[in-house]
Amino acid sequence: MPVIECDESEARDRLQAAGVTVEPGNTDHERWRAEHGGGTAVAYEGKVVVQGPETARLEALLRGEKGGRVHAYFDGASRGNPGPAAVGYVLVDDSGIVTEGGETIGRATNNQAEYDALVTVLEVAADHGFDEIHVRGDSELIVKQVRGEWDTNDPDLREKRVRVRELLTGFDEWQIEHVPREINDRADELANDALDD
Repeated sequence: MPVIECDESEARDRLQAAGVTVEPGNTDHERWRAEHGGGTAVAYEGKVVVQGPETARLEALLRGEKGGRVHAYFDGASRGNPGPAAVGYVLVDDSGIVTEGGETIGRATNNQAEYDALVTVLEVAADHGFDEIHVRGDSELIVKQVRGEWDTNDPDLREKRVRVRELLTGFDEWQIEHVPREINDRADELANDALDD
């Protein structure tokens, strides 16, 4: 459970500026509460506690990081195709790993899980405020569909591709490339760890 030492009023303002609804706290000690991207933030004097299964997006907004370039790695996993599925992602900048995570997404095909992982990493990068993103994944299908080199015939994948393209336009510069699985091993490990848990 991450604890972010900060001015809770400034943190509230950052969340509201990002369009997140902030509500009053549930006790006398809580200053306010907010939910975003699968996580809940609870503010106390001088700090905000973030809890829930998916906290990366909320942490990014609370920390108020802005600008710069990031490398984003994504991977989806499905056992059964379709079957239980999960996503894994890693964001790396010049100083090292910014954030990483893995989470289950219910039942999906492997390609659906790959797209969901890509959407997740793009949302987390946007919440961190990066303005340039270099995306890497080991799914040649997803990379070539996003770049427009291959058609997207499946209606569900086509809808996910549209969402990815919308998210990419939020960055000043972006690129996406296919990499071998061994380059993407940490995102793959996080997706499989989420399934194992």
